[in-house]
Amino acid sequence: MRRTIGFGLGLIATLALGACGQGQVVVVVELEDEDGGEATLLGDVEVRLLPYDRDRVFDSLSQAASEPEPQIPPELLAARDEIAEAQRQWNEAENEVGNLRDTIAKLNEQLAQLDRAMNEYNRIFREVDPMHDQLEQRESDRDALFERFNDLQTANIEQIRTIRIERNNWADQAYRDVGDVIDALVELSGLEQHWDTTGVEGATRIENVAPGQYWVYARHELPYDELYWNVQITVERGDPIVVRLNRANAIRRTVF
Repeated sequence: MRRTIGFGLGLIATLALGACGQGQVVVVVELEDEDGGEATLLGDVEVRLLPYDRDRVFDSLSQAASEPEPQIPPELLAARDEIAEAQRQWNEAENEVGNLRDTIAKLNEQLAQLDRAMNEYNRIFREVDPMHDQLEQRESDRDALFERFNDLQTANIEQIRTIRIERNNWADQAYRDVGDVIDALVELSGLEQHWDTTGVEGATRIENVAPGQYWVYARHELPYDELYWNVQITVERGDPIVVRLNRANAIRRTVF
C-alpha cells in the first residue's frame, strides 16, 4: 500500500514510546519517484531483523557451489528492457484512452441535459464531436502498442523460461544447506531473528531486541526488478534506532 509522505517526528515518537530495557528498532520504508517527484511511504512490506549478514551467507554458498551460477545472456537482458519499455508505452496509451473516454462521457451527460437550440449545447457539441475521431485514433495506437508488447514477449518467453529454470535448479543445489547455516549463525550470535510488516504509514516498530549487531532485510518488487535492502545496524538499550529504507540505500536487482 502506498501513501504520500506526511511522515514526521510525531509518528516516530509514537512508535518509540516505552523504549527501555531491550532495544527497539523503527523501520520506515519510503520510495522516491525516479523522476525526482514526491516520495511515498510503503505499507505491507515485510521487514526482517537478522543477527547475521544474509549477503555473506549466500555469497559464501555461491562460491562453494560445484558450478558457477548460470548468467543471464546480455541480449536477453536487453530484450527484457525492451519489453518493459513496450509495456510502459502501452499502459500510458491505455490511460490516455481511458481519460478521453471519461471526458467524452461527461460532456455527453451535459448535452443530454440541454436543449439543442441552446448556445451552450452547440458549444459543447463542437467540443466533443472531434473527440470521437481522436478516441478512435488513440485506440488504434494503443492496440498497435499492445501488439508490439505481446510480440516481444512471445519472441523471448521460451528463452526466459529456460534460463529461469536453469537458475532455479542451480539455486536449489547451491543453497540446499542454507537453513542449517543460518541456524548455526543465529545460535552462535546468541540473538534472535525478528520480523514484522510495515503498516499504512510505511513504518513498523520491532520491540524487545537484544543489544547487538543486526542486518535489516527487506525487499520491494518492481515490475521487472526489485529493491533489496540488507542494512547493518547496531542495537543498544535506550532510545530506539530509526532506519529508513529508500532507493539510496537499496540495491536494485534483476528479477528473472
